[in-house]
Amino acid sequence: MAVMGKQETSAVETESPRGSKASSRIGLSGSGRARVPVEQVLDQRRSVRDFTSGALSLEQVSQLLWACQGVTSEDGKRTAPSAGALYPLTIWLIARRITGVPEGVYRYDPRAEGLQTLKLGDFADSVAEAAFGQRWIAGAPAILAITAAISRTAARYGSRAERYVFIEAGHAAQNVYLQVQSLGLGTVIVGAFDDAAVANILSLPSGETPVALMPVGWPDTVAVSAG
Repeated sequence: MAVMGKQETSAVETESPRGSKASSRIGLSGSGRARVPVEQVLDQRRSVRDFTSGALSLEQVSQLLWACQGVTSEDGKRTAPSAGALYPLTIWLIARRITGVPEGVYRYDPRAEGLQTLKLGDFADSVAEAAFGQRWIAGAPAILAITAAISRTAARYGSRAERYVFIEAGHAAQNVYLQVQSLGLGTVIVGAFDDAAVANILSLPSGETPVALMPVGWPDTVAVSAG
């Protein structure tokens, strides 16, 4: 996997076929500071399933990833709480229309504030099909996938681990919801999908389980008002 660290500032374009490994490096800007009161984003938060064809910026995607699982202290604490500070979640980015980021599947590395390139190509349609044919998902310029290594939490908490991990995924997803709203974007959490199909798209290792998908993009207010 190619590591995309925060020290890099631009993408190196590659002409790789769908599903190939990438060699580009892309920087993430880390956390920013939105000037929107938390009460406002709580009041305005809505689930969005209709998106325009507009692209997202690398800065926006960087902020969303940080909100979901960014490191916030020298001892490794993150934006979302975790039972025992074990952090079993992994965040994946399926990129379709992100300025400076080639279409592909990327793994977020919160410690390095960067991305690891898994494979290049347009996988949004495959994700939509894996989500039992929910075609609207493919209309989003970016899809975040939350996966979990439940065994990491089970080693300490036994049979309670699954509950704790799903609670943690909810915390992370709510962070994304609120950050999305503060940026004027839209998202919705999706839990209806074929686990094996999503795991195949992400090339998940044994023991890693898909938990949720979050398509992100610019809300299509015309489609929303028409519905």
